[in-house]
Amino acid sequence: MSLRILLSNDDGIFAPGILALKKALGDEGYLVTVCAPDRPRSAASHAITLHKPLRAVETRLPDGEWCGLGDLWD
Repeated sequence: MSLRILLSNDDGIFAPGILALKKALGDEGYLVTVCAPDRPRSAASHAITLHKPLRAVETRLPDGEWCGLGDLWD
């Protein structure tokens, strides 16, 4: 059984670094899931979503990852 790894960032799901890290870890045999905001959210680490419903939206990247809407700490 492979180790499962959850990757997240504040630069967004389309950031090249998180996708490169996912690929590198996947190439080593790890089961990697990425959960990141839909756009860059740097300097928003204390923000929370209060007045909108939280939603998970499937984003079709080359490897079919998911993207979450909302703020980093939701």
